[in-house]
Amino acid sequence: MKILYGIQGTGNGHISRSRILAKELKKQGIMVDFLLSGRAKEKFFDMEVFGQFEHRRGLTFITENGEVNYLKTGLKNNIFKFLADIIQLDLSKYDLIITDFEPVTAWAAKIKGVPIIGIGHQYAFGSNTPKSKDSWLTRNIMKYFAPATYRIGLHWYPYDECVFPPIVDIELARRENKQHILVYLPFENQESITQLLQQFPNTQFIQYSPDLNDGKTNNVSLRKTSHTQFKHDLMHANGVICNAGFELISECLHIGIPVLTKALNGQMEQHSNALALKQLDYATVIETFTFEQITYWLTHKKSANIPPLPNVAAEIATLIANNQYQNISQSPLKLWAN
Repeated sequence: MKILYGIQGTGNGHISRSRILAKELKKQGIMVDFLLSGRAKEKFFDMEVFGQFEHRRGLTFITENGEVNYLKTGLKNNIFKFLADIIQLDLSKYDLIITDFEPVTAWAAKIKGVPIIGIGHQYAFGSNTPKSKDSWLTRNIMKYFAPATYRIGLHWYPYDECVFPPIVDIELARRENKQHILVYLPFENQESITQLLQQFPNTQFIQYSPDLNDGKTNNVSLRKTSHTQFKHDLMHANGVICNAGFELISECLHIGIPVLTKALNGQMEQHSNALALKQLDYATVIETFTFEQITYWLTHKKSANIPPLPNVAAEIATLIANNQYQNISQSPLKLWAN
């Protein structure tokens, strides 16, 4: 079996879980090529696991100061280049396509009749999944952005029969607590975040962003995003402040780290994540980052206190290797039971 695996590169969550699944597919002896889109190729980092991956411009969302700018999103995306990339993508040597919400591979497979599995958080949004800030536009983005013949959704609760627990690196574990708070808010204004964090001189923060360079400003250590160093600082953290993306919060739940989170304004998926976290009582959810909100969380923070997550990636890789991805209803039940 040979697979083309498309990965949305706008955020790092898609890449993080795809790294884990890529290793499990390799263990099954499956040949996999990778295609990434959603950001400039030179802005990807720590990509060794994907080998000589292909790159396309794809489609992406433009954010400014913690909010999706739909006007700039529409103006910046080149629909003609997107369509040309779909038509020109040669799928003749592949038996199966996997997409983690990557639109070029998804639409090429749909048009050319190649079986495609959608694996990711977005494929968990069925009729029973909590939704917030939903609209005609957001529903159609979810439905048509990266369509798939078969769905393997990932979420924090079994909202549907196709929903698996999150894919995380099961080797992640809580290490010696170094009393710092890890801050990852790549869609917010980094200077404003640094200034806010400096109002807590007795707390050490490590602030990560692709837009930062390594340095230190009083009690705030600034770090450019790095896969290995980020995981190290995460395992030693006393808490995490982040947007309501899926993958990082899943890792925090897995190793028992308290989370303070704010949804990216205008992004239905993150607003829906925030709603689910509230309902499950898995994290502290706020609408804006203020001195008062952070002060209260620092004093009262608590972890979700749930069992570590199972090896979901290994289960999915086994299903694919055995050509059982067409009917997966029993597999999620087994993982949730564990």
